[in-house]
Amino acid sequence: MDVNQALPLLGGLSPQLFMKRHWQKKPLLVRQAITNFKPLLDRGALFELASHEDTQARLVIQEPGKTPGWGFKHGPFERRALPALKRPGWTLLVQGVDLQHDAVHDLLNQFRFVPDARLDDLMVSYATDGGGVGPHYDSYDVFLLQAQGRRCWRIGRQKDKTLQPDVPLKILANFEPEQEFVLEPGDMLYLPLLYAHDGIAVGECMTYSIGFRSPSRGELARELLQRLAEDAEDAVGIAVYRDPQQGAVSQPGEIPSQMVEFARDALQGALKDPDALGRALGEYLTEPKANVWFDAMEPGAAQPQMQSDGQVRLDRRTKMMFDARHIFINGESFRASGRDATLMRRLSDERCLSRADLGRTSTGARSLLQTWGEAGWLHGL
Repeated sequence: MDVNQALPLLGGLSPQLFMKRHWQKKPLLVRQAITNFKPLLDRGALFELASHEDTQARLVIQEPGKTPGWGFKHGPFERRALPALKRPGWTLLVQGVDLQHDAVHDLLNQFRFVPDARLDDLMVSYATDGGGVGPHYDSYDVFLLQAQGRRCWRIGRQKDKTLQPDVPLKILANFEPEQEFVLEPGDMLYLPLLYAHDGIAVGECMTYSIGFRSPSRGELARELLQRLAEDAEDAVGIAVYRDPQQGAVSQPGEIPSQMVEFARDALQGALKDPDALGRALGEYLTEPKANVWFDAMEPGAAQPQMQSDGQVRLDRRTKMMFDARHIFINGESFRASGRDATLMRRLSDERCLSRADLGRTSTGARSLLQTWGEAGWLHGL
């Protein structure tokens, strides 16, 4: 992608200018970001996805006159479990539709001017007239693309983050909108993280939300420490604590200072490898979500041949990234250098390798691609 080329998707801004002026700074409304846009899957197909066990779906129903006034359920949902289409005020949210549908995955790829490490998924929100999830804010950046019908968005920088009590959703108690827009099919609104918003369907509508996660420090610390712990013994060895100079104590409940120092040295030793942190981060960022599975080959089936005259492409569910020393794919890491590293990085960036590229890979790299193919992580074109 040429990040300096002006894009209709961004209202005539180049990706470079968009990131400089708007990303995590201020909203951007783009009329006809995609001209003559039509839903990539119809209502029936979305309802079918919501019934699958491997799909994350949620149902939000407004219940006027009841306390707390909102109903909330987790899927999967059979069609008969959804409210009638004529009933106003309900919303079906289906996560990760990009993992289930090629055209939706292709749409998501138009936003890859943001690092894949930040990308979460594309969620489809279907709503009947008046439907919505209440005024709220998200801990991620989002592009809201109107796919069908109309939706009214009220947005604002919200200082008061107080939530309504006893409600199954995180709804702001004192929402103060500053701007209001009605989006038509093909219109798009970008909102930075923590920017408050309230979307209300004007008639039946469908909205695509392209979300970019912002992991918290606590989340990263927890995940990275857990992964580092798995390799800790290899990193620091199996030496045991020794205290031949320990004297008799009158306060046996006190932890010896030398044991604290031993523990500190052990932890520092686990982080001594300069690649350890980067490796753990890459594995975490490419770990598939719990509901994602791949179509691996059956035992004994004929192995697909990765010939030098063929092409390969990543499965739409595959996550692949890289750093200066490693290639990461679906939670696993591999050291790479030289021509193979260049080609693997190209596979990560472009999600495919041409016939010519594949012909330049080493025997070891082709064997690795073969293994990934057998696991269903990539396919021949």
